[in-house]
Amino acid sequence: MALEALIFDVDGTLANTEKDGHLVAFNLAFKELGLDWEWSNELYHELLNVTGGQLRIKYYVNKYLPNFDTQDLDAFALKLHQLKTKKYVSIMDEGAMPLRPGVERLFKEAREAGLRLAIATTTTPANVDALIGNTLGKEALDWFEVIGAGDVVSNLKPAGDIYHYVLEQMNLDASQCLAFEDSYNGIVSTTEANIKTLITVNEYTDTHDFTGAIVTLSNLGEPDQPFKLINGNPTQASFVNVAYLQELHAQHC
Repeated sequence: MALEALIFDVDGTLANTEKDGHLVAFNLAFKELGLDWEWSNELYHELLNVTGGQLRIKYYVNKYLPNFDTQDLDAFALKLHQLKTKKYVSIMDEGAMPLRPGVERLFKEAREAGLRLAIATTTTPANVDALIGNTLGKEALDWFEVIGAGDVVSNLKPAGDIYHYVLEQMNLDASQCLAFEDSYNGIVSTTEANIKTLITVNEYTDTHDFTGAIVTLSNLGEPDQPFKLINGNPTQASFVNVAYLQELHAQHC
């Protein structure tokens, strides 16, 4: 089957939102609620193994603060996460979060080539809207045929549910798509959904196990800023474009 669609993760894949967005927003929310918590970058490396902000908060409390006084941890985590989301959106609205190399260019080239675009993420829809709207413009949200985000499925990554959801909504077979991820949880999720995957690593994930990925790169690259091939077959390509993706798809799907 020919390549029909590209499905993108968001955090860490489209932009380095974890360190410069989510981590900052969590700490701002802690401060506003009068909590004496301060998540370091090193601690956040560990916490990112837990997908979903509310689950991450509960994991932190259960592991590091077993005597934390709350009658309803679920309700507390929900309230805290809602505040953190507001802080994150405010950070995005300041316009200081650039997309990773090659992302905007690839979106535009893919659209010109008639490829369908979608998003599959565990982050909330508000966070997706804020990132896309403040980097590409609000109208760019319409570039994506499906935005699978938040709790639209019961099981978050590393379960494959969000990718199954996107495939169903687009009426596509996994063999007609390529996915873009940045983490171990991401590659487990796409593999469960049988979608071949291109990985672009970041500082939180450069030591992850990406067994099953068709290629692992430093980023998508630009014509004047070539990617670094970390794992995969050598190629003449120095940046990810539609022709390169079609080549990968023909080799692996």
